[in-house]
Amino acid sequence: MLEKLRLNISTLFGLLLLVLSLWAIASELRAYNYRDILNSLAAIPKSRLSWAIWLTALGYLVMIGYDILGFNYINRSLSWNKIAFTNFISSAFSNTIGFALLTGSAIRYRFYANWGVSAVAIAQVIAFANFTFWLGMFAVAGLLFLINPLTIPTQLHLPFATVRPIGVIFLLLVAVYLLGSILLKQPLIIREHEFRFPSFQISLIQIAISSFDWILAAAVLYALLPSNISLSYLDFLGIYLLAMFAGVVSNVPGGLGVFETIILLIFSSKVSAAAVLGSMLAYRGIYYFLPLLVATGLLGIYEIRFRAGNLQK
Repeated sequence: MLEKLRLNISTLFGLLLLVLSLWAIASELRAYNYRDILNSLAAIPKSRLSWAIWLTALGYLVMIGYDILGFNYINRSLSWNKIAFTNFISSAFSNTIGFALLTGSAIRYRFYANWGVSAVAIAQVIAFANFTFWLGMFAVAGLLFLINPLTIPTQLHLPFATVRPIGVIFLLLVAVYLLGSILLKQPLIIREHEFRFPSFQISLIQIAISSFDWILAAAVLYALLPSNISLSYLDFLGIYLLAMFAGVVSNVPGGLGVFETIILLIFSSKVSAAAVLGSMLAYRGIYYFLPLLVATGLLGIYEIRFRAGNLQK
């Protein structure tokens, strides 16, 4: 009876994710006229689109390192193909739909539990991956905001004129984390949950993997920008990180609206809004919806095979 109940809940969850992904794609596309999308994409050279696709593929490959390192952190072993499969689907859903704790985390529980990983171990991997995600943001943005401070658009109504104070805060958080990995050998108890700092070596690898992830994500959009924008990649990276930070904190799916608003505000004096919007539409299509379509297909295939395998038992 319990096995049948677990099977029904598992199947229902899989179908729910499929519906959720299709809803996200449909709701996103409804915001734009299909002719505008086609015209925007047609204006971008195929070589730039190709670069963006390859950079996206490399970025999602790098994200697999989050979970591989997480299993190393908890001293658990699981085959890399299973980790890669789970991480890709989890990343594609959480990046596009948002609400990572409800989408990406739920997907990790769904698959890792089927492969014999305990709930406690899965929770530790999820927490580790989330820490890793933010560490890279703090490290790269902190360094860039400090040495090359971007002027914040007045329309955002923030209490400071440049991002330098944000950079200082970010770097302090990274420094505290690294110091904790060196000095604190005993686990911390936070709200009855045990937290153990990883080794200094693992902490450095966390920062390296996540930083590379953010650098690649920014490179995807940079490759799609109009060629008449005279902006270096490092200058653009600072703009991208500020916009993404605001989008992630907002918890709007994919930072939709928040991300575009900040990019358009900063670029308004450099190039037409229509040209930038075309690049961002292509970026969302390549970096968010293409992986989501692939992940949805993989999830559907897995659910069909999983269901068929259980019916034969």
